Amino acid sequence: MNDRASELCRRRSDCRGCCSQDLELVLDLGKQPCANALLASADEIASEMTFPLEVYLCSSCGLVQLLDVVDPEHLFGHYLYLTGMSDTMRVHFAEYAQFVVATSKLDRNSGLVVDVASNDGSLLKEFRNLGCRVLGIEPARNIADIARDAGIPTESVFFGADEAIRIKEQHGPAAVCCANNVLAHVDDTFGFLSGMRSLVEPQGHVVVEAPQLWRLIENLEYDTIYHEHLGYLSVTALAAIFERAGLSLESVHDTSVHGGSLRYVARPQDVLADHSQSVYRRIEAEAKFGLTDEGRLKEFANDVEANRDALCAMVHELNSQGKTVAAYGAPAKGNTLLNYCKLGPDDISFTVDRSPLKQGRLLPGTHIPVLDPEELVRQQPDFVIILPWNIADEIVAQQSEYRNRGGRFIVPIPRPRILE
Repeated sequence: MNDRASELCRRRSDCRGCCSQDLELVLDLGKQPCANALLASADEIASEMTFPLEVYLCSSCGLVQLLDVVDPEHLFGHYLYLTGMSDTMRVHFAEYAQFVVATSKLDRNSGLVVDVASNDGSLLKEFRNLGCRVLGIEPARNIADIARDAGIPTESVFFGADEAIRIKEQHGPAAVCCANNVLAHVDDTFGFLSGMRSLVEPQGHVVVEAPQLWRLIENLEYDTIYHEHLGYLSVTALAAIFERAGLSLESVHDTSVHGGSLRYVARPQDVLADHSQSVYRRIEAEAKFGLTDEGRLKEFANDVEANRDALCAMVHELNSQGKTVAAYGAPAKGNTLLNYCKLGPDDISFTVDRSPLKQGRLLPGTHIPVLDPEELVRQQPDFVIILPWNIADEIVAQQSEYRNRGGRFIVPIPRPRILE
């Protein structure tokens, strides 16, 4: 790392789940730029920073994690990911809000719903449509402005135990406190959950949704590893942290978003003294699968290398045949994939993305240009790699004209394959 990168990155010596130092390296994806740090122009290439992207297992509590922590202000102070850009996520949020309202028995008089890391307010819009009073907490100031413009009250702060106290004093206790696809981003997992616990009213609910380690390993989703994601979460590791934070897990539910996530529903221990038996059954199943086993994780690392070799061989072979290859999307996961595989603009001429915040920029590390999706039909590349493979069906449906003209799609995970 250069001097500036060293200033922005610190390395933990202990586990963020239990403070143990029994940490084993299980996967090394090399030095990479921050996955959402798209460049405004080629002038920024010379000052681009990279950081180690190494995954460790705590043999004491089973938490899989990064030890190199990039300054969150650098990662999230100005952000380019908008949840509202995906049709799949909008449908998911509508279901999510209905689930929470039914589970928590909310109505128009039930109090406040707080969403931590609320992004552009897409989830809170669904709660508002169901008659709930809402508040967003979003540290990315540019994204918080978008939410406020849409009528969602939003505070631009990094959430933690101290902020939870202030928010409760200012807005009153929350009937429900949600956190979606953010717990993995948090360095102080215990403090974050403790803050959620202190924010909710005595009979309240804490609802957390996060990608699950099981699906990451099972489906070889190594591209979801990047500097924003400090923890790779299992029920085994999180149940202990919830307990320390004064929360018991009432239930855990599977969802399909982000390649396979879990929705954790928790209550204060004054209401629910212990985790439910269904939670303990999940912990037993994770042990049988090998989620806390170093050997199983190193086997995963070998599979990651094989995926890289296969994808590179496919792209290079297509290039050698004179075929043009582009990509769809500029998601964080795609940047981990491309940088690890060392696929650049000589291999993939451009990518496209629906977000106007990303168009006209260059992908971090690889410097592949990001264009408007209309360019797929205008330039008609022979093949397009779908980087946000988790919404591949949505993308293929949107790009029917490109496909009808003979264009073909490649899905890179869990194995590189050309869609028929």
